[in-house]
Amino acid sequence: MTGRTGAVAGAALALSARIMLRRALLAKFRADVRRLDRGDYSSLLAIYAEDAVLRFNDGPHRWAGEHRGKAAIEQFLRNFVAAGLHGTIRDLWIGGPPWAMSIVVRFDDHAHAPDGEQIYANRTALVIRTRWGKIVEHDDFYEDTGRIVDLDAKLSELGVTQAGPAPVAASSPVGR
Repeated sequence: MTGRTGAVAGAALALSARIMLRRALLAKFRADVRRLDRGDYSSLLAIYAEDAVLRFNDGPHRWAGEHRGKAAIEQFLRNFVAAGLHGTIRDLWIGGPPWAMSIVVRFDDHAHAPDGEQIYANRTALVIRTRWGKIVEHDDFYEDTGRIVDLDAKLSELGVTQAGPAPVAASSPVGR
């Protein structure tokens, strides 16, 4: 194999690996969102680093601000589930090496009232940075942030409160 042929083969292999990585990440995130839609956020929470930061637009609503650390991100996800929100990942783009990737996700979300009326729909771009396979930064950018405020008001009107803190696992006594 000549140098030129080897370089072309190497480039083709790298491109194929990149395509497969994107497809694998898209499949994983879509599976995580399907679980989230059923109220189980555990697989999604597992991919955040302990000191990760999730930034959500500021405003007078329950999801506002910076959620620093896995416990705060879990509370954010509990409020997402409690609100009856559901989402769909439309597409995903990746950049950077696997140990320090940047990921952009097109995510659409919506919610319905108990009577089936759609009370919310929005489009989002999620910008994510990872280190060694764990999310360390996550920023959400919404098409219309006013819709989030309206949703929160509608949820309050329907009596849907914020989720309480996650239950703390009982620890076993030491020395017994």
